[in-house]
Amino acid sequence: MLFTKMGVPNDQLAFFTTLLYFPWFLKGLWSPFVDVIRTKRWWVITMQALLTVLCILLTVSLPHPSPDLIAAKAVSAGTFRFTLILFIIAAFASATHDIAADGFYMLAHDTQSQAAFVGIRSTFYRIAAVFSQGVLVYIAGYLENQTGNIPYAWQVTLGVTSVIMLLVTLYHTFLLPKVAEDRPRSNAGGHGTWSELRESFATFFTKPGVWLAIAFMLLYRLSEGFLVKLCQPFLVDAREAFVRDGQIIGGGLGLSTDTVGLLYGTIGVICLLLGGILGGVYISRRGLKRSLWLMAAALTLPSFVYCYLSMAQPESLWLIGTAVSFEQFGYGFGFTAYMMYMMHFSEGPYKTSHYAICTAFMALSMMIPGFVAGSIEMAVGYSAFFWIANACSISTFVITYFVYKKL
Repeated sequence: MLFTKMGVPNDQLAFFTTLLYFPWFLKGLWSPFVDVIRTKRWWVITMQALLTVLCILLTVSLPHPSPDLIAAKAVSAGTFRFTLILFIIAAFASATHDIAADGFYMLAHDTQSQAAFVGIRSTFYRIAAVFSQGVLVYIAGYLENQTGNIPYAWQVTLGVTSVIMLLVTLYHTFLLPKVAEDRPRSNAGGHGTWSELRESFATFFTKPGVWLAIAFMLLYRLSEGFLVKLCQPFLVDAREAFVRDGQIIGGGLGLSTDTVGLLYGTIGVICLLLGGILGGVYISRRGLKRSLWLMAAALTLPSFVYCYLSMAQPESLWLIGTAVSFEQFGYGFGFTAYMMYMMHFSEGPYKTSHYAICTAFMALSMMIPGFVAGSIEMAVGYSAFFWIANACSISTFVITYFVYKKL
């Protein structure tokens, strides 16, 4: 949303923001260092402190393109070169924090306590999703409306993020407990970790049906991989489309930033999470195989609402909000089968490591379409792009057919 509102063309913003997936795709490669060097508590607090510093640097260094360039969607991503570097460092810090926080959680709690607090963890994760995609975007949009200065609005929003990160870091510095079991492994343990890592990779790629599993992880949500990069730009881009240097600019719904923060980032995310919860209940009662076809349909078919929205360009916020919420709910419901399949395939002596490898392919499944989504949209326009993206749902049903036979 930041790059969209700053006037960066869709092809550039989709490509460069997709690069931010790389740390989450590769985090398993440096996870042994988190085990060998210092404590999990140290890594958690250090990464939070680093994220605080990065948020402050993002706030003070955010470029201020001219209003004319922003309105024309003619701001080069090169203008945000330093911003992107900071975001990439933040992504590495965030992925490392994720490794350490998971490890610390398991060390600080026994099995019974882990089960007791897992619901609270999940709840705060959902609150974070709504806050980041909804509340922060709404703040930026409110400031845009009040000041008419888009760069200033996002600079203040990043400043708010900096304050929040600072408070969280200070809180954990003094109140995060010190756990006796939280200590770095010995050097010998480090060598053992590398050996275990190599063994987990070797056993993963020799599992029966591994190539079908990889194909499923890459293709099951291919259409969503295209859609997710451009849903928000579509909602805020100007309704009137024009052509510049052979690229189509505009043709969106022209919604304000705060409206998108409410409809997509808040209500939409709540529907996404509700779909995931109900999907979990459904699949726990029916089983993975009996749920697979319905969930594949739920994942793909609601996405066609964007084809309608791009062609009709309705002005009713109720209609737009309902369409977005329906698509998000369907995605949350259908994505449950994806997660359950990864757990199913990961079963075995190395299930933790194998699941981590599966999540790497999960990240890759979003990176591959993300790199080209913006270029396709700017070549054909939003309406044709959404039809192309939804045509990719054929791959979802084809791979579902083969996986269904093997389950």
